[in-house]
Amino acid sequence: MRVMLVNPRSKLPVDQRTSPPLGLAYLAAASAARGDEVMVHDMEVESEPPGRVAREFKPDLTGITAITVQVKKAWEIAAEIQEACGSFVVLGGMHPTLLPDESLEQEHVDAVVRGEGEATWLELCERLESGASLHGVVGLSFREEGCVVHNPDRPPILDVDSLPYPAYELFKMERYTNLQPHVDEHKGKSFSLLTARGCPYRCSYCPHVFPRRWRGRSPESVIGEWKHLVEDLGAREIGILDDSFNVNRQRVADICHLLIKEKLDHIPWIVINGMRANVADYEMLRLMKEAGCKRVAFGVESGNQDVLDRVVGKHLKLEQVSEAFAAAKRARLESIGFFILGLPGDTEGTMDETIDFACKLNPEVANFFVATPFPGTHMYEIIRQGGRLLTDSWDDFFILDGRARFEMDGLTAGVVEGKWREAYRRFYFRPSRLAKMAASKHTWLNLPGLVRLGFQIMIPNRGPRSEGAAGKDMVAIAGASPVGAGEELERPGAKVILQ
Repeated sequence: MRVMLVNPRSKLPVDQRTSPPLGLAYLAAASAARGDEVMVHDMEVESEPPGRVAREFKPDLTGITAITVQVKKAWEIAAEIQEACGSFVVLGGMHPTLLPDESLEQEHVDAVVRGEGEATWLELCERLESGASLHGVVGLSFREEGCVVHNPDRPPILDVDSLPYPAYELFKMERYTNLQPHVDEHKGKSFSLLTARGCPYRCSYCPHVFPRRWRGRSPESVIGEWKHLVEDLGAREIGILDDSFNVNRQRVADICHLLIKEKLDHIPWIVINGMRANVADYEMLRLMKEAGCKRVAFGVESGNQDVLDRVVGKHLKLEQVSEAFAAAKRARLESIGFFILGLPGDTEGTMDETIDFACKLNPEVANFFVATPFPGTHMYEIIRQGGRLLTDSWDDFFILDGRARFEMDGLTAGVVEGKWREAYRRFYFRPSRLAKMAASKHTWLNLPGLVRLGFQIMIPNRGPRSEGAAGKDMVAIAGASPVGAGEELERPGAKVILQ
């Protein structure tokens, strides 16, 4: 069977890193192992319209991934491809998993794969190839005779070692940036690696579609893929995409020891999405450094303990955060801090505490996000019950442009947006920070990009803002219940972090 996999372009208002979408890379590997002829069309690095590509390739089955900010574009692509070649079109990823009915209302979307996609995708391929009914394919929603059918949820994959390595060979790797282009010089191919799936925590800003059960790959499986990336694909940099890399301390140690034993520690690696600060100590971080780790990230979110406890639900103490950043410095690891402004319950005072805390921690990189209530999050329910959404389009659900998407009593959008700009000014325009940047070779090599990024952050976005309650894009959320386990996590740091 001929299979086409598409990643829609994200119209983002800031420069971003580009890297192959890992969910599609796993699906591509699964399809290729089945014997399918697979084509990947990543619109972040491709210029040719997907309809034209589909007309030439003539796929029998097309899969399109989408997070919230991509979903409307995904619907357009579905129509373009189906009109071009009549392919069966399937959507998957975070947003369609949460709201499958919404996507199946689109004329050119035939089915939605909910949650982790590999097993459902393979069974769907077999049913389509044989002409069998789609009833009983767990994890699948589809349209039949004008009605939407939701098959039962598929349990999460427990044996994550059984999954094939992502099919990076099907991507045009030379077109992607390095993992953190605003920090590092581009020196060759960069690859992302997932060492575990799931997250045992339930922070209020994360969509609750991943299973709570954390499932780690064995250290041997991780090192096998690591060696493949380095020796077969020429990796010069590796980024770990786990939601919480250090949930299992012994596994982290075992991975590091194997990296050293297999002489893979010469390739720098970074932890992109974050580590749990309360589980990170000096011994762990020192060993990671010895194994080649260059940079770690911690989700701090707020500098106010009450907001962290009552609103975010982080189960984390500010003292633990301070200790983790200090341990990283002692281990000679660079650090990234993620901070959120405008959370429900935030005030000007608590946001000032967050900015002050960021400056005190003084990581190499501080990413400040404006709180965004994605569908499937506890934060969305809080806003729906006691606040006011300021947007009526999924296109607007982006966390890095400094625009507030909601208001609560006592905290206006203007105040939040002003604090966001203030956070970047106060953190990056300190004399010590400016001196450090001036002394860095990378600053001068990447000066045009940094200047452009600075303007994008510091100049207020004057685009139109819809007023009042959410419109037609949003109404589907009210009755939505989280299902399955998504492929991408819409949270600070998961896809488009400023680095």
